[in-house]
Amino acid sequence: MTLSGKRQRGIIDCDVHPYPAHLDEIRHYLREPWKSRYKGGGRGMYDNPVNNGRMDARTPSGGPAGSDPAYLREHHIDLYGIERAILLPRAFCNLYPDPDFATAVAAAFNDWLADNWLDRNNEDSLFKGSITIAHQDPAAAAKEIERWAGHPHFVQVMTDSGARAPFGQRQYYPIYEACAKHGFPLAIHPGTDGVGINIQATPGYPTHFIEWHTLLCTSFMSHLVSFLTEGVFERFPEFRVVLVEGGVSWLPGLMWRLDQNYKALRYEVPWLKKLPSAYLNDHVRFASQPIERPSNDQHLLQIMEMIDAKTILMFASDYPHFDFDSPKYAFPKLPEELHQRIFNENARSFYNL
Repeated sequence: MTLSGKRQRGIIDCDVHPYPAHLDEIRHYLREPWKSRYKGGGRGMYDNPVNNGRMDARTPSGGPAGSDPAYLREHHIDLYGIERAILLPRAFCNLYPDPDFATAVAAAFNDWLADNWLDRNNEDSLFKGSITIAHQDPAAAAKEIERWAGHPHFVQVMTDSGARAPFGQRQYYPIYEACAKHGFPLAIHPGTDGVGINIQATPGYPTHFIEWHTLLCTSFMSHLVSFLTEGVFERFPEFRVVLVEGGVSWLPGLMWRLDQNYKALRYEVPWLKKLPSAYLNDHVRFASQPIERPSNDQHLLQIMEMIDAKTILMFASDYPHFDFDSPKYAFPKLPEELHQRIFNENARSFYNL
């Protein structure tokens, strides 16, 4: 089925979250002993104190926001003329200390996503999926990537930014090898930072959710610098990363600092063949939400020029979460070419849509 109307060459939304209507939807795909153990995922002490999901996104029957494909189409896709929606389920499996349990939960979410969103309710190929992995066991994660590599609607691998070590370190290489082999980017999404077995990126634990949420970008900074200085993109030339829900305003200063340090300390990382920032255009993309919106729009436009947004930035709404970025209001008025690149062309090229 071909796209028609305002959805034709419309917006590609790079961060849409589908949810099960009930935990039993996930338990259905789990075997014992995991089936009885599964109680759902969450951030525990850093749960949103207000409501993580938009109240208006709850289904007509009262189900959780993002749990009904038909209503999501009506409430988000059709409203904004979304051409493709990249789905990122929230399994929260990266906080579990038991790697076997974490791997089983990741696999169950992948089965659920394929059965309920990608293989059904998707005749027009609107929904594109993310393969959830548990990075606690990189070898098992690589096998999970292999399991779904031939599926026509999975377009990336995803993991949470919460971890026990920066992602450039070599224990994660089996994941990157599998991603590169099958042409999958790795999407990194916040949510388990400082929760479960994962290290908090800040010096100690924040008191409030607002602190924790504001500082999620520190995890992305750490992982990005690790990817660059450990030489991951030299070791795996076809490997690509997309940073989701980390913002972008911090990127210019971080790259200036890293490039400056590289000029003095390059002997420590001899595997790098160019300035660290020079790897971004070929290997790294950023999903826009939550776009930092200063009171002076010119300041944001200047940052977008600094980061080469026409190449590395892709629109994301984060539907159905509380900090949703509307396609109509998230950005100031953009030049037409830049608008087309951010809202469509960059993602079309990156995901080969």
